[in-house]
Amino acid sequence: MADLARRIADLSPEQRALLERRLHQTAIPVGEPIAIIGMGCRFPGGANSPEAFWSLLVAIRDAVGPVPADRWDAETVGGPDASGSDTGLRWGGFLDRVDEFDAGFFGIAPREAAQMDPQQRLLLEVAWEALEDAGQPAEGLKGSATGVFVGIHSQSSDYYWLQVRDRSTIDTYTASGTAHSIVANRLSYLLDLRGPSVSVDTACSSSLVAVHLACQSLRTGDCDAAVAGGVNLMLCPEAGLSFAKLQMLAPDGRCKTFDASANGFGRGEGCGLVVLKRLKDAIRDGDPILALIRESPVP
Repeated sequence: MADLARRIADLSPEQRALLERRLHQTAIPVGEPIAIIGMGCRFPGGANSPEAFWSLLVAIRDAVGPVPADRWDAETVGGPDASGSDTGLRWGGFLDRVDEFDAGFFGIAPREAAQMDPQQRLLLEVAWEALEDAGQPAEGLKGSATGVFVGIHSQSSDYYWLQVRDRSTIDTYTASGTAHSIVANRLSYLLDLRGPSVSVDTACSSSLVAVHLACQSLRTGDCDAAVAGGVNLMLCPEAGLSFAKLQMLAPDGRCKTFDASANGFGRGEGCGLVVLKRLKDAIRDGDPILALIRESPVP
């Protein structure tokens, strides 16, 4: 404590003012545990449920593979660039059958569904599964103060670029089908949820920040339950080419974090969502409690 007191005493007036503001900001939210009562996911390697994802991790199975033929030509786009260096676009963590979607199940007309970014479609499917896992029937959430917080990176605009390449395909559903702000709104509208509906872009930390904001919203009473997480798909190579120009991608498509052999990162896709409630409310309602989030600080 004495060391901490000396450190505080040595702060400049500006640093002290910043510390006081941060302490004031976190005084209300911190302390209320948040319960994870449901989960849903779609990740590479066939990890289409939390149980399957856990099995993949326990088996230490590599889910990175070659670029599917229906995405882009790995040899043309993913081969060596003008300098002779491999672009890193031959590999990635990809999902299967991202073009499939049961529009009728969600009450969406075929014409509108065709203009919807597959990221929106994937989010609806995984959110439905996460709510089922939490024992929260969709019909029972109608009109409830349930928030939706979704992390989605600005580089995940592949479907938009694919759509506008041919201007004749642009119609009344193109804007709502590809806008990132609609990703969270789509779920809120579908289930008639009345809590905050927020799409978050903080690059690589987007889903982390989305969960943090959901926890803050629950602690301050802005919502009584929340669906939070992130979604990402790679449908065309343009964003990856930009990363390749910066020499950010590992030639073998694999991350080697904190390893001496690290030589870039590998891109992947998927969707992961959790259903959250304040712990006291989850206990009151008899919800399954899978884990607790006690704090979620984001600098």
